[in-house]
Amino acid sequence: MPMNAVPHFAQSYAEARDKFLAAGAARGARMFRDVHPSERGAQDEELSIDVAQIGDDKAPALLLLSSGTHGVEGFCGSGCQVAMLRDDAFVASVERSGVCVLMLHALNPYGFSHLQRTNEDNADLNRNFVDFAAPLPDGGAYAEIHALLLPPAWPPPPDSEAKLNAWIGQHGAKAFQAAVSGGQYAYPDGMFYGGSGPSWSNACLRAVLRKQVAPRSHLGWIDFHTGLGPRGHGEKIYGGRDDAVEIARAKAWWGPEVTSFFDGSSTSARVSGVICTAAYRECPHTELTAMALEYGTYPLERTLQALRADHWLRNHPEAPPAQKVEIKRALRDTFYVDADDWKAMVCEQARDACLQAIVRLATMPASH
Repeated sequence: MPMNAVPHFAQSYAEARDKFLAAGAARGARMFRDVHPSERGAQDEELSIDVAQIGDDKAPALLLLSSGTHGVEGFCGSGCQVAMLRDDAFVASVERSGVCVLMLHALNPYGFSHLQRTNEDNADLNRNFVDFAAPLPDGGAYAEIHALLLPPAWPPPPDSEAKLNAWIGQHGAKAFQAAVSGGQYAYPDGMFYGGSGPSWSNACLRAVLRKQVAPRSHLGWIDFHTGLGPRGHGEKIYGGRDDAVEIARAKAWWGPEVTSFFDGSSTSARVSGVICTAAYRECPHTELTAMALEYGTYPLERTLQALRADHWLRNHPEAPPAQKVEIKRALRDTFYVDADDWKAMVCEQARDACLQAIVRLATMPASH
């Protein structure tokens, strides 16, 4: 019988972290953490990235499960991680496999706690893993619509929305999604901002990769996300570089339904600086097979509107308290469907994807 997933989900970052730490302790997992050196949470709580390790510590193959890359999306990934730590059958499968599993909880704890997608610097962590010493991506057409996306007042004035809709009508919905979400590095107060340099979370993740992954020969990586696609459906979006061999390996692991923004098959626009690419630099001798498991919540129009409102709010701290509460509630509800059936669906798909990866990793040679 499938386990009841619902109790493993939380209503706040603090509760999610407590559940993760308790599940790890009960399982006897090896636990590590990085506490944020300067920021506090929405309840003035400590903010941390917490890691639980189960399975064979010396295994040549490791499965990394990361949550909360996009802050508020952490409710989903955290619930899946806690459910798997509490799942005796899943853990028994890990132990039989000879694979090591590393669960990284809340890569962006600030965004998770404060109910925003970005971090303390308004950086989108999944755009933050570019080479900041090299010329940065130009951001495409974002500059043309920045002022229309984030007007002086919210809700947006009708004339501003009319101009934005005219731009979308001229260029098309796909071009609009690409312009908004592809990643930009010129507007620190804007949407999908990649940052001005590596973030604290970036540095913490790289340290984990160097210490826990670099000595191993194979890495499977699933990064949990929400907000794109049909309700409750987990789209398997390839997460590595544009390499035909690596994409084929991901499809062999997780099925032909694996999509990629490189060939336009994904609901995601093509983006720069995704987190999984950090493994190429930090673990150059480790073979990477990575994907983002992207769970659908609501239509894209609602998602973008909720994100626009939250970015506007960040730029307007003088907004009335009631409006702040309304915008934050709408953002959380958009990225976290607080319904029992949705939680059951996302957990089942997470477990299946993890077991598929473990089976593959268990058959990998010790070197490649």
